[in-house]
Order: sequence, then structure tokens, then C-alpha cells
Amino acid sequence: MQKITPFLWYNDQAEEAAELYTSLFKNSSIGKISRYPPGVPGQEGKVMTVEFTLDGQEFIALNGGPHYSFTPAVSMFIKCETQEEVDKLWDALTAGGSIDKCGWCRDKFGLSWQVVPKGLQELLQDKDPGRAQRATMAMMQMEKLDIGMLEEAANGN
Repeated sequence: MQKITPFLWYNDQAEEAAELYTSLFKNSSIGKISRYPPGVPGQEGKVMTVEFTLDGQEFIALNGGPHYSFTPAVSMFIKCETQEEVDKLWDALTAGGSIDKCGWCRDKFGLSWQVVPKGLQELLQDKDPGRAQRATMAMMQMEKLDIGMLEEAANGN
């Protein structure tokens, strides 16, 4: 049993969001879907919550209405094994969403994601302060992160 489960508040797109997210990650599925019970004005029978798993991590999504929205203060951090994985996830998550700097984006539901290639942390924390600084400066200029370009920048190229 997972002790802590992220609980995500959507206006009315919880099921659509869960479907998108589970289509992008291995070992992912949609679980229980609960519906608003009778007597809830304007909501009876509509999806209330969706339980889903992304790469083994459990989540719950709520259709709670427009009272709250996501901010970049909380984001999903994705560790990507390859540049191809970065590219695939970036394209899927930014479709209908928005792009920010340093590998951050928002999907069409407003949830923020950080799409990060393997090796980034090592470059940013390199023992050589010059390499780390060059990699950091290059990252700060990028939208989607490119590990090849970051390595070139770290090397002074």
C-alpha cells in the first residue's frame, strides 16, 4: 500500500487527464472511477474521482469544479532515460498546453510537468564549477531540455 497519494483537483476533466497520462507511461492504468451520488445538484452520475497509476505511482483525480486551479508551485518531475523519451513526453504534454523554460511545461489541463533527461543533475552538480555553470546557463536558455546540447555547453562548445 502506498502511504502518500497525490490528489489532483480538476474542473471537470479528471477522466480525460487520467486517460492521457496513462497512455504516456509504462506500468500505468486507470482503476476505480466513482460518480457523484443522487441529490448532488448538476453533478448526479458524473465522474467524481478517478484512481489511476502512472509507472507504479498511484494518483487520484477529482472533478471538483472551477474553485481551484494548478500552479507551477507543484509539478510532476519526470526522469527520462533518453532524449527520445524527453521528446515524446514533451510533445504529448505540451499539446494544447504551454511551454516554459528549463524543461517545465503545462499540459492542457494546467498541470505542470518537468521533463528532465538522465544526466542533467550530474552536469549541474559537476565538480568543475565552470562545467556546472556552463550547463546551468545553457539549461536556463532552453525550453525543452536537450542533453546533447547541455553536454556540449558544459564542455565549452
